[in-house]
Amino acid sequence: MALIRRLGALCLGGLFALGQPPFDLWWAAFPALCAVFALVRFDAFPKSAAWTGWLFGLGYFAVSMHWILEPFQVDAVATGWMAPFALVGLASGLALLWAAAFWTGRRLHPGPFGIALCWAAIELARAYILTGFPWGLVGYVWAPTPVAQWHAVFGPHGVTLVTLVLAASAAWAIERRSFIGLSVTALAGINGFIVGMFLYPMSMDPTGFTVRLIQPNAPQHQKWDRDFIPLFFNRQVDFTAQLPKPDLIVWPETAVPNLLDTAGPALEVIADAAAGTPVVLGIQREEQGRFYNSLITLDSTGKVADLYDKHHLVPFGEYMPAASLFARFNILGLAARADAGYSAGPGPALIDLGPLGKALPLICYEAVFPQDVNGTPERPDLLLQITNDAWFGINAGPQQHLAQARLRAIEQGLPMIRVANTGISAVIDPAGRIVDSLPLGRAGFLDVPLPAPLSPTLYSRTGDWLAVMVLIVAFATLLVWKRRVPIDPNAPPE
Repeated sequence: MALIRRLGALCLGGLFALGQPPFDLWWAAFPALCAVFALVRFDAFPKSAAWTGWLFGLGYFAVSMHWILEPFQVDAVATGWMAPFALVGLASGLALLWAAAFWTGRRLHPGPFGIALCWAAIELARAYILTGFPWGLVGYVWAPTPVAQWHAVFGPHGVTLVTLVLAASAAWAIERRSFIGLSVTALAGINGFIVGMFLYPMSMDPTGFTVRLIQPNAPQHQKWDRDFIPLFFNRQVDFTAQLPKPDLIVWPETAVPNLLDTAGPALEVIADAAAGTPVVLGIQREEQGRFYNSLITLDSTGKVADLYDKHHLVPFGEYMPAASLFARFNILGLAARADAGYSAGPGPALIDLGPLGKALPLICYEAVFPQDVNGTPERPDLLLQITNDAWFGINAGPQQHLAQARLRAIEQGLPMIRVANTGISAVIDPAGRIVDSLPLGRAGFLDVPLPAPLSPTLYSRTGDWLAVMVLIVAFATLLVWKRRVPIDPNAPPE
């Protein structure tokens, strides 16, 4: 029976992963979450509960993050051998966090609610520890539903907490055969859907400005090939030159093949094609031996009017922790331009887009972090993400990245301009709806009206502190209840 339960936990984790793009099967994923709470009730001891949590996490992360294999196939001869180790290592390592939540939760309380609270706390910690990696949070299962609008109120970690408590409540009610408990849980979930539909208006006010999204569709294995560089650059220039002109033109991450210091002629070509329209684009630069993944704004003369350096870098992709150690084994960052990769910029900053207002630039990975988007010194008028998702193929990775970008717009009540090398480029309104987009794997440009921002959301005012305070109160309540209610001596054995 123990082996069957272990296999069941692994399979349930894989089923829960189907709640993430490109599947978006939230209606199958949430029951899987409820089922693992029911399954862990058979684990009377913390150690066995930890095994259930680890196997559930292993199934979830292995299926939902299978896109991690893609970057290693760009140069398969040199890095292809790393792919299975990367997937197993990432899934196993992240699953350890969930194992810790199950172990701690079982020690805290024999019922499912201790695990739910510890799990929510671990998911919050996952966004911060070791530079953070909040990809595929539990609450993201609701991204394609009206429940996603609650991100504007509670943020991603608050939604995750409520999701886990609801799943634990459903498992508890089914085990106790409590019709009232199951009815209350179902009613809470239905209300979440209904209220989410009314949290934001169905239509957004326009700003009167139009933005052009430039999508060159440069596959990663060709992007830096000397034979293809002119093709992709000229394609972007041609798209930029098309009439009528918009109010802003945006190119994707690392769109220019030169370093900034030597890109003068290329920038002049871009400015001539833009014919007076400001252009935002991604470019790499070097300063005193350090390389930066940067975003610049070109004015009508082709001069750099604004500069932003990416500050939240991808470990093992854009920089290598303990670079000298890994270099001994010829293991370098996938996107590194130097032995230690890119250097980090100073932090979140705003760029001035003139009549369009001030934008918060986000380069690729930075849009994954709610706390970074919430960490600006003043509220921007819009979010602006440039990215190169060609590293992750044309399936799950780019679609999950887009889904998280949509949640950032909801959390802040701000429109987002998102431009990706191979897609999906889109303008997203403050309710997370896609105004218009360019699909994956297609070159083209698109002129899209820019929606107006909404009033500041509760989450934009409180950040993650609201979720932290609720967790503290919930833990305190559970501990008090545990002292007053004796542990059942007839708890099911392992």
